[in-house]
Amino acid sequence: RVSDETTGAPAEGRAPSARPPQKPIGQRLLLLGVILVAAVVVYFIAAATIPRWWAHRIGDQVDGSGTAGVGLGLFYGFVFTFLPLLVLSFALVRRRSWRMRAWFLAGAILLALPNLFTLGIVLGTGSAAHAGERTLDVEGPYFRAATLAGAILGVLAVVGVRYLWYSRRRHKRREGQLRDELRTRDDADAAREAASSDEAPK
Repeated sequence: RVSDETTGAPAEGRAPSARPPQKPIGQRLLLLGVILVAAVVVYFIAAATIPRWWAHRIGDQVDGSGTAGVGLGLFYGFVFTFLPLLVLSFALVRRRSWRMRAWFLAGAILLALPNLFTLGIVLGTGSAAHAGERTLDVEGPYFRAATLAGAILGVLAVVGVRYLWYSRRRHKRREGQLRDELRTRDDADAAREAASSDEAPK
């Protein structure tokens, strides 16, 4: 039986489209509040523990050597700046979906964690950050300055890589345009020669 046009009732034998049940606004606000509280708790725990832990890890690797501090700082600064920025540059491609961009952003943050830990020691104002600074002063000399230098080199390297990539794409696009123009010109010349040969007296 056809559906009633006045009441809009669905036709017999056709199931009405069911919408997925939505959570009440109270439950969503409660979930958001729990997430925010958990994020704040995690932040304070990390601020109180990570600077000391990271400073001791670097101190164990450098072991008070200035040469090792410079080399390790350049390595950390360059690698863990170059890779995150390179991943972020791929996330900015226009054809990416927002979900894919979120995954790229999460990957970039994970790759940048070593430098973020060092930045937390340098810019931190808590007791853990100050303890980390004292540890690096003794066990990891020159590490922080070398990390900054390596990070600057990483930024410059990403800019260079992206410039080469874009210039290569531009050159390929220009090469394709020139080929199309040359093919069009050859077709026009062939058509002109054919027309002139037909018009020539026999």
